[in-house]
Amino acid sequence: MIDLSPPTLQTRGLEHGDYVALRPPLISALSLSTALKAELCCSGANRGWVPLSQPAHLLTTPEIVHLSELFVQEGVDKIRLTGGEPTVRKDILRLMQEIGHLRSNGLRELCLTTNGISLHRKLDAMVEAGLTGINLSLDTLDPNQFQIMTRRNGFDAVMRSLNRILELNRFGAGIKLKINAVIMRGVNEREIIPFVEMGREQDLEVRFIEYMPFDGNKWSRQKMLSYKEMIEIIRHKYPALNKVQEKGQNETSKTWRVPGFRGKVGFITSMTENFCGTCNRLRITADGNLKVCLFGNSEVNLRDLLREENHGESLDWAALAEMKRSETENRRSFGVHAEPNYHSKHEIRLLEVIGLAVKRKKERHAGMGQLENMKNRPMILIGG
Repeated sequence: MIDLSPPTLQTRGLEHGDYVALRPPLISALSLSTALKAELCCSGANRGWVPLSQPAHLLTTPEIVHLSELFVQEGVDKIRLTGGEPTVRKDILRLMQEIGHLRSNGLRELCLTTNGISLHRKLDAMVEAGLTGINLSLDTLDPNQFQIMTRRNGFDAVMRSLNRILELNRFGAGIKLKINAVIMRGVNEREIIPFVEMGREQDLEVRFIEYMPFDGNKWSRQKMLSYKEMIEIIRHKYPALNKVQEKGQNETSKTWRVPGFRGKVGFITSMTENFCGTCNRLRITADGNLKVCLFGNSEVNLRDLLREENHGESLDWAALAEMKRSETENRRSFGVHAEPNYHSKHEIRLLEVIGLAVKRKKERHAGMGQLENMKNRPMILIGG
C-alpha cells in the first residue's frame, strides 16, 4: 500500500524530458503491502483465506526498498508496511532496516499494520530498525469470540504483543499505537464500550471501522453499524464524549475523547461519511499494483515497469546494485552530476505512470448501493 498525502502535481524539466513530480500535499505517506499470507482468517477485517500468488509475482524486498526510495525522494515522509500479515515475511527486519535508513532522506514515520499474532517475537528489533507506529487489527477482546472470528486460538499471543508495545512505551519507545476494530451488528457491537475503556489509563487510540464490502467477506447492509450509531452507544454510558480537533486536513479518522481518559476514540466512516475529497493515500499491493482508491477496482502494474531494466526478471540485491551502478556510469559519461532528487529515465517513467494514476483519482467513491456490487479484491490481497 502507499499512503500518500495528495501531492500537488508539478512538472519538472530535466535533460531526459518532463515528468510529473509528486509533492506534498499530494504524497506524504506510503503504505506497502509486503505479504499476501496471513496467520488468521478474520471476518471483520475481511481477511478470508484466498489463493496466494506465486513468489515470482510478488515484489521482492529490493523492489519494495527501491519504490520506497523513489517516493521518499518525491516528498513521502511516512511509510506503512501492511499485509496480509507483514510479520510473517522472513526478511521483514531487513526490509524495515533498509527503509529505516531513509530517515536521512526525509522519512519521519515507519509504521506497521499487523494482527499481532507473532509481533511480540520481533517487536524490539523492529523498534531498533526505526518503527514509530503500529496499527493493531483486533475486532474482539473476548478470547472465545476471537477464536470464532479468526478460526484459531491466538488471543493470548495478540495480548502479549499489545502489552509489550505498552511496556516499551513506558520506557520511552514512543510507538504510536492504534487498535483497529471492524464493528458488525450482531457480532461485536457489544464490545464497543470495553474497547473505549482501554483508553482509560493507556495512551492509545481505538479506531472503530464501518464494515466495508470486499470480495469474499459476505458484506450486508444489515450488518453495517454506522458511525453515528456507534457514537450513540458510547454516549449512553459516557455522555460527555466530545470531538477532538483534527490535526490535519487529510485525516481519515474522526477523533473523539472521553473526558478524563488518556486514550482517544476514532471512527473510520468510509461507508456513511466518505473522506475521499481529502484522502491522501495510495496503495501498492504485494504483487506490485498501484491502487489510488481502496474501493476502486482499477489498478496500475508497477512491478513490470520496475523489472523492465532487468529483462523482466525480479530484482534481487545484486540486480538493484547493478542498475544503480549502470545509471551512475551513464550520468558520468554524459557529464551529468548527481543531484539529491535526480531520477533516471526508468524512474521518470515510473513517476509518469504514478502521476497519471493519481490525476484520475476520483473525488468520492461509489457509495453504498453500488460498492457491494463492484468487483474488488479481498482485503488480504489489497493490504489493510
